[in-house]
Amino acid sequence: MRTHGWSGAKPASDEEAIARILAAASQVIEDRGADFSISDVARTVGVTRQTVYRYFASTEALLIAAAVRAVDGFLDRMTAHMAGITDPAEAVTEALATALEWLPREKYIGLLIVPGGSRHVESVTSDVALKFARDMVERLDVDWAAAGFHDAELDELGEHLLRVLQSFVIDPGRPPRRGDELRTYLRRWVGATVRTAAQNSEPGAG
Repeated sequence: MRTHGWSGAKPASDEEAIARILAAASQVIEDRGADFSISDVARTVGVTRQTVYRYFASTEALLIAAAVRAVDGFLDRMTAHMAGITDPAEAVTEALATALEWLPREKYIGLLIVPGGSRHVESVTSDVALKFARDMVERLDVDWAAAGFHDAELDELGEHLLRVLQSFVIDPGRPPRRGDELRTYLRRWVGATVRTAAQNSEPGAG
């Protein structure tokens, strides 16, 4: 492994080098939002642009890897917060409300899930965002199969929740709903739809 630079602290392995580059990419995007470059990432790590490209063949490859890292951390925290909420409608309501409350502090996640958030991530936004939404649904403490939801329905549910999330991020309302008011709104117009879908999927329904 070549270890030029690294601010005087060379990584012990390629894995450590990659982890440091990904951490720097996340930090640069958190600090600067959409206005960033590979040079910014390299400067933060203390290496040349060529060193970054040695580990990531393109800007898109770096962004995808950093996106997965950021999304996993966000969803880990979401999973812990949502533990014990087993009702599908309540789980979806709280997951959406929590995501909307946390997103202002998660610039990178916001860039990834909102179309056009950055010229750099536009090509990967759709795939990463849909995976984020589906993973969020699957991590909820809900027995989706018992509730009548299978893979196709969970894909559609993830997409629908993503669309709701994107809509609130783009236009949070005037004034924005928060706290109990936000949850009441989501419970009525999103949670109720999930509950109806679950009821219609029960044996003998229809």
